Amino acid sequence: MDNFLQYFFQDIGRVFRAFIEIFISVLDFFVYLFNFKERLEIIQTYDSGFSVMEWVLLVITEIVLAGVCVLIIVFLVKFIKKRVNLFANVKKYGEMEKKAKELQRDLLRANMEKDKLLNRLVADMGVSAESIEKELGLGEGGDEDTALINHRSNTFNSPCVDPSKSRFFHLTNVDNYYKQQYVAPVYDNSLTLEEFCDRFRRYAAAEMGLYYEIDIIRYFIASLGTARMVILQGISGTGKTSLPYAFGKFVGKDTSVVPVQPGWRERTELWGYYNDFSKKYTETDFLKAIYEANYYEDPHLVILDEMNIARVEYYFAEMLSILELPLMEEKKVEIVAATWDDDPVLIDDGNLRIKNNTWFVGTINNDDSTFAVADKVYDRAIPIDLNARAVAFECESTEPVCVSADYLEDLFEKAKEVYSVSEENMEKLNKFDAYIIENFRITFGNRIMKQITDFVPCMMACGGTEMEGIDFMVAKKVLRKLEALNLGFMKNELMRLSSYFDRNFGKNQMPVCKEYIDYLIHNN
Repeated sequence: MDNFLQYFFQDIGRVFRAFIEIFISVLDFFVYLFNFKERLEIIQTYDSGFSVMEWVLLVITEIVLAGVCVLIIVFLVKFIKKRVNLFANVKKYGEMEKKAKELQRDLLRANMEKDKLLNRLVADMGVSAESIEKELGLGEGGDEDTALINHRSNTFNSPCVDPSKSRFFHLTNVDNYYKQQYVAPVYDNSLTLEEFCDRFRRYAAAEMGLYYEIDIIRYFIASLGTARMVILQGISGTGKTSLPYAFGKFVGKDTSVVPVQPGWRERTELWGYYNDFSKKYTETDFLKAIYEANYYEDPHLVILDEMNIARVEYYFAEMLSILELPLMEEKKVEIVAATWDDDPVLIDDGNLRIKNNTWFVGTINNDDSTFAVADKVYDRAIPIDLNARAVAFECESTEPVCVSADYLEDLFEKAKEVYSVSEENMEKLNKFDAYIIENFRITFGNRIMKQITDFVPCMMACGGTEMEGIDFMVAKKVLRKLEALNLGFMKNELMRLSSYFDRNFGKNQMPVCKEYIDYLIHNN
């Protein structure tokens, strides 16, 4: 132990002495720098032999040293001032915090006194507290960040609100437009679904230079009568975005295009959010499109362009659930927790309704830069493949149409009443379900069966046949599930499945299914 102590005092002691000598040296520097008397005596020792140049150098040296002194003094003054201000700000902040707490206590006491007064008046007068509160003007104002406004002043019949004073700038502009300028169109609700499809195809070709096979048009329109979401997938340049865009032009209500971003992970990417600092709501194009659709009766499409560049099941999860709700009044999404007095007209109790004139179309590119789309997304949508451009054809100029969304819905409902999947084909579908359960361990549930029974009548009303509708839906909704299996070891089973379609549905009656099976065989 003695040896260690000797080492410690010799080695570590020298370290501490060297450290202390740093401060001693700094102190010696300041003491000598400001010891003008001693420095003057040194100058007097040598000045008798100075030449003119040496006197100049002496003056320069002293000026530099004087500048160093000034800088040191300025630095010390600023440092002391900053420390003094810091302590003053801390003291001032403490006083403000104390006053804020006192104001909170005063407000709490005032609310308690108000409640006591209302209770006494209720007991004495035998009337409701709400009516007394309204009569006395109590309960008005308060913290606008948390208070619910029960009687809103901004209604459709009220004067326009200044958008700069509302937390919803863009939605308030929408309100003002529909209050002052909008004139509802005169709808020509006389077309059949077959005529609608034919005119849409000719309009896209003649007016927009977009060419589609009639089957694609029928698939697309029939899908609108089956689900609220359609997925257009395939290689780039085949018109995935152009098809719904042309539909908007055809019905006279422009389609809203929402480009999906790679970083989207949750609902605020679609709906926006309230900023507590700016006291404004960060609005999105998606929110504006859904909000404005509540004002008109035209059919309206919202395109989620490149929807799988981010994970669809993350940012669109809430909408997937909402679109499955059976009643239209249940299809609403919460935008804010509390409604302010000047909030947009159509935000009711903080919620926005998803109107039945709105459909969602997602475009998908299947490449290395995108994510795979989850089964739950495909199950709730109707996927349509666009893998080739149609051949251009000549046609006369075609006018757009003006139909209401309710009329389209009525056409879809009438199609489901007039046309239906035959009992024979329903039996074939049930046998097919049993076959794929036994051989592939997959099945299609009630949701897909309902989609088939809804799609096929709409397809027939659009000018297609029953077997075309069944063929398409079985390929896109059922056989797609085979991709999750290890198909490299199941080529014999796939070949038997292809033969099964010819044997049970009729020779060459299921060309889309057989083509898809051939694709699976040769690409796995």
